[in-house]
Amino acid sequence: MNKRLLSLMLAALLALSGCSARAEEEGPKRYEASFLTLFDTVTTVVGYARREEDFRVAAQELHDQLLEYHRLFDIYNSYEGVSNLKTVNDGAGGAAVQVDRRIVDLLLFCRELYEDTGGRVNVVLGSVLSLWHEARNAGVEDPEHAALPGAAALAEAGEHTGFDALVIDEAASTVRLTDPAARLDVGAVAKGYAVEQVCRNAPAGLLISVGGNVRATGPKPVENAPWVVGVQNPDGEKGDYLHTVYVQDVSVVTSGDYQRYYTVDGVRYHHIIDPDTLYPAARWRAVTVLCPDSGLADALSTALFTLPQAEGQALLDRCGAEAMWVDLDGELRYSPGFSDYIRT
Repeated sequence: MNKRLLSLMLAALLALSGCSARAEEEGPKRYEASFLTLFDTVTTVVGYARREEDFRVAAQELHDQLLEYHRLFDIYNSYEGVSNLKTVNDGAGGAAVQVDRRIVDLLLFCRELYEDTGGRVNVVLGSVLSLWHEARNAGVEDPEHAALPGAAALAEAGEHTGFDALVIDEAASTVRLTDPAARLDVGAVAKGYAVEQVCRNAPAGLLISVGGNVRATGPKPVENAPWVVGVQNPDGEKGDYLHTVYVQDVSVVTSGDYQRYYTVDGVRYHHIIDPDTLYPAARWRAVTVLCPDSGLADALSTALFTLPQAEGQALLDRCGAEAMWVDLDGELRYSPGFSDYIRT
């Protein structure tokens, strides 16, 4: 090798090592990854790393774990080799179904929620929710012929929403619906619950959002600063926030009438159903809950959406959570400790 070539190679190596050293001196950089394969919504992972590759690997691992929960909790699709909630629904009235322990744990959690919320969170409301789901999909696809579910059909479905139809055998890891017409629908809790389970063992310093269910795994690893999360204005465009809040030890979950809905004769019908009326709840435009546990936050946002503020506050007090309500006139109401998290 001639001396000129050797000199050029050494110069290149020194330049590369200098760039590497400067990158180390610059510290971690912010990266973001998005996925469209989980819980029929957009999932975003934000974090800091010295190398983009390291961040991508961590984000992909989170995605893969969430995908397992997505398949297990899915009530619409079957997957080869997986006994999921659709399997349980399809077998309603028949023999118990052997399921993954993660399904058992979810449903045990849901049973606690049913009792703690006085039935406001009921995953055996599936027979009713399916009628609204079908009507909404048809109405979105063909707005001119959008229609409400039939009153008689809703009343009949409402006869099959008793939680006692759900039999959980922890020891055998089986689940059974004793009522052939009963159906499970875990939409009020599944996303938040899955996020919580995955985040408990995730790297520190990440911010994860699954369809607006936001969970931080600690503060940013830059200056140990909290994350900032926006609370969407129900009447605004994306990025129009009512508040921004600091997040490092709480989850942020919002339920609102602007997220999934369709219109019939000029009236908007959203997806959050009041178990008393079997129609969309009509108390609030949106409810945002701050709670350390993302699964509990998800469930509470649904429960509070169907409750008067005083009853919702009593539930928050029992659960150690905070909330902000947006009433039908756009007025904001707060639990006593919510202001502690407000940035703007």
